[in-house]
Amino acid sequence: MTAPPSRRLKPPAKASLATPLAALCAAGVFATCWGLLHLHAYAEGQIRDTPEYQAYGKAVVDGEVPYRDFDVEYPPGALPAFVLPAVGSPSEHGYRIRFDLLMLVCGIGVVAAVAAGLGALGAGPVRLLWALGLAAVAPLLLGPVVLTRYDFWPAALAAAALAALCAGRNRLSLALLGVAVAAKVYPAVLAPLFVAHVWRRRDGREAGIALAIGLAVLVAIFAPFVALAPGGVWDSVVRQVSRPLQIESLGSAVLIAAHHLFGLGLRGETSHGSQNLVGSLPDAVGAAASGLVLAGLVALWLWFARRPRDRETLVRASAAAVCLFVAFGKVLSPQYMIWLIPLVPLVRGRRGAAAGALFAAALLLTQLWFPTRYWNLVFGFGGYESALVLARDVVLVALLALLVWPQAGTTPSRPVVSDGRTGQARAS
Repeated sequence: MTAPPSRRLKPPAKASLATPLAALCAAGVFATCWGLLHLHAYAEGQIRDTPEYQAYGKAVVDGEVPYRDFDVEYPPGALPAFVLPAVGSPSEHGYRIRFDLLMLVCGIGVVAAVAAGLGALGAGPVRLLWALGLAAVAPLLLGPVVLTRYDFWPAALAAAALAALCAGRNRLSLALLGVAVAAKVYPAVLAPLFVAHVWRRRDGREAGIALAIGLAVLVAIFAPFVALAPGGVWDSVVRQVSRPLQIESLGSAVLIAAHHLFGLGLRGETSHGSQNLVGSLPDAVGAAASGLVLAGLVALWLWFARRPRDRETLVRASAAAVCLFVAFGKVLSPQYMIWLIPLVPLVRGRRGAAAGALFAAALLLTQLWFPTRYWNLVFGFGGYESALVLARDVVLVALLALLVWPQAGTTPSRPVVSDGRTGQARAS
């Protein structure tokens, strides 16, 4: 029997090609921006982490065990980004080129994940163009720091996890998130949002299974190193938790402003791989910042739990959680801006456009002083540089406020649950 016209399956529309074509174009723009960062204008004054990465990678290639035979600052999931470029023991220049190419691949992976997320959200052409365009030009806005930091690796994993969740691949999503947390701890702030989303749209059992898979992946990555060097792994965690107030954080920016305006005495020191403010007041500000981040995340998770559990709210809450972690943390290195590249562009509508503009401003403000003017900030708390840092940090706070600001005229929606037969969401 022929189905009624209204029930017939329609052939795939040409518009279905919009997302992959837009992703391909965005990847090309991303690669072009990446290439432009190698021009001579960007080469001066670079502050590279690649020598440290190469030392880690070479030690592993030579048969040494991380955390046991040598100290590692980063979690085990970061090791592939260090070891792969070190295979064959290249020169320092050769390692830098290989690492550069690896991060380019990861960056293109970020663009692909953003496109996949937009496809799952049903984004139209204008939204695709805006979001993918912002993600593609972000490296050029932020500057050459992207070439020598490994943060595109965890950012790609976190973005893929979010895209999978938007597409309804709950278990895959939490598994990818487990890998992302093992690469750099910050994606852990997304875990409560992901689990709550699965719980509401499916049920508690599915949420529990997905969470168990994510934890199993995380444990599987950490377990060999904990078994071989429990003390070394623990020391790595303690070093990160006990870091002092870093000079680029919001707390430091406020203290340095007080130094310039009111003569507040401050003292800097290099430790934990960064330049920091030390003393009783900076320590107190750092402790307050940590408490504020924890309280803010709990409030954000509870806010999300009370909202209609749709995918648009999920991506907005995810961007807000990472923005909060970055903006108010006691450490705010320039590469942390990379974490937001796959998240902010996913926010829809006028809020998304405003958020994208603020994010672009924060990226540009970072490039204006890092790396070329960074040491002016460190040695003497340069007034111009410290003003730029404070402006960047304030813009991040404004971005967070925009992401969590309630939308006028909204009313609570009925909870969304899953249809057990089709797996599709429906209103209860």
